[in-house]
Amino acid sequence: MTWETVDLDRNEGVATITIDRPDALNAMNVETLDALSEALDEARDARALVLTGAGDDAFVAGADIGYMAELSVAEAQAYAELGHRVTDTIETFPAPVIAAVNGYAFGGGCELALAADLRVAAESAVLGQTEIDLGIVPGWGGTQRLSRLIGDESARRLIFLGERIDAAEAREIGLVSEVVADDALDDHVADMAAELAAKPAHALQAAKESLNQVHESHLSAGLTYERRLWSGLFGTHDQREGMTAFVEDREPDFE
Repeated sequence: MTWETVDLDRNEGVATITIDRPDALNAMNVETLDALSEALDEARDARALVLTGAGDDAFVAGADIGYMAELSVAEAQAYAELGHRVTDTIETFPAPVIAAVNGYAFGGGCELALAADLRVAAESAVLGQTEIDLGIVPGWGGTQRLSRLIGDESARRLIFLGERIDAAEAREIGLVSEVVADDALDDHVADMAAELAAKPAHALQAAKESLNQVHESHLSAGLTYERRLWSGLFGTHDQREGMTAFVEDREPDFE
């Protein structure tokens, strides 16, 4: 299968999925989410999976704010469900998933990386859950997965303040496991993926399922609550103002 905004490549057991909207900083519109979902299904026989973004500027800069700006609560709920299906698929993918964070990873982009098993960042990468400045909260799993990864207070700081942090700080707080030079990222992640692909696949899958189970009973309920909370913010003054201001490239005037 081929898609306009997502590329799937294979090499000796390693599948690489690239979000390919560099002119839009690889922002995730509905078409791209649907394509990513299909690419993940197509790659399910891989022994390791790499997820990255096209170009030099962004991993995934976030969700499509222009699309979201005028959504109703019901439409926002449907968009949240789609985003959650994709992040849940990444989290439960049969093989280990490496997020190669090669630039901006904001909002939904950061949430895609959070759903991966391992996160490796280029030195120039910048990450953050920046939704608060749009009048909303993370809606694709960020409120649940971020605190599990970096701890409750660090997650609250990033989400409450909408902070953007560089790769070095992301490594320091545990948001990514490694930071490598920009020009070394592709080769480093390829070597890691090849090493994973050489491991016993059934044992790796069992290890991943067991590790995921640690938080499963609480995570499912938390993700459901997050979807309802996120979509319920649509139609509020602050959501409309935050997204309109972003599209118009000005400072928002919140209530």
